Amino acid sequence: MSKWCCNFDSGDYEYIDQDGFSIDRGEFVYNWDDNEYRLEEEEFRNMSLLDDEDE
Repeated sequence: MSKWCCNFDSGDYEYIDQDGFSIDRGEFVYNWDDNEYRLEEEEFRNMSLLDDEDE
Protein backbone atom coordinates (compact mmCIF):
# COMPACT_ATOMS: atom_id res chain seq x y z
CA MET A 1 0.00 0.00 0.00
CA SER A 2 1.46 3.34 -0.97
CA LYS A 3 1.28 6.61 0.95
CA TRP A 4 1.17 10.26 -0.12
CA CYS A 5 4.78 11.38 0.47
CA CYS A 6 7.10 14.16 -0.55
CA ASN A 7 9.79 13.36 -3.09
CA PHE A 8 12.55 15.77 -2.06
CA ASP A 9 14.35 15.51 -5.40
CA SER A 10 11.37 16.78 -7.39
CA GLY A 11 9.66 18.74 -4.62
CA ASP A 12 6.37 17.02 -5.51
CA TYR A 13 4.06 14.88 -3.43
CA GLU A 14 3.39 11.47 -4.92
CA TYR A 15 2.26 7.99 -3.96
CA ILE A 16 5.33 6.05 -2.81
CA ASP A 17 5.48 2.46 -1.55
CA GLN A 18 7.40 1.57 1.60
CA ASP A 19 10.35 0.32 -0.46
CA GLY A 20 10.66 3.68 -2.25
CA PHE A 21 8.84 2.86 -5.49
CA SER A 22 6.92 5.88 -6.78
CA ILE A 23 3.57 4.83 -8.23
CA ASP A 24 3.27 8.19 -10.01
CA ARG A 25 6.70 8.04 -11.68
CA GLY A 26 6.91 4.28 -12.19
CA GLU A 27 10.42 4.15 -10.74
CA PHE A 28 12.26 4.02 -7.45
CA VAL A 29 13.00 7.31 -5.70
CA TYR A 30 15.77 7.65 -3.16
CA ASN A 31 15.32 11.02 -1.47
CA TRP A 32 11.80 11.01 -0.07
CA ASP A 33 9.99 11.55 3.24
CA ASP A 34 9.40 8.08 4.69
CA ASN A 35 8.29 9.43 8.08
CA GLU A 36 4.75 8.00 7.75
CA TYR A 37 6.16 4.50 7.27
CA ARG A 38 8.59 4.90 10.17
CA LEU A 39 5.81 6.04 12.51
CA GLU A 40 3.65 3.11 11.44
CA GLU A 41 6.50 0.65 12.12
CA GLU A 42 7.20 2.23 15.51
CA GLU A 43 3.53 1.97 16.51
CA PHE A 44 3.50 -1.68 15.44
CA ARG A 45 6.63 -2.44 17.49
CA ASN A 46 5.20 -0.66 20.53
CA MET A 47 1.96 -2.62 20.26
CA SER A 48 3.95 -5.86 19.95
CA LEU A 49 5.94 -5.01 23.06
CA LEU A 50 2.77 -4.26 25.01
CA ASP A 51 1.26 -7.56 23.92
CA ASP A 52 4.40 -9.42 25.07
CA GLU A 53 4.27 -7.76 28.50
CA ASP A 54 0.70 -8.96 29.06
CA GLU A 55 1.74 -12.61 28.83
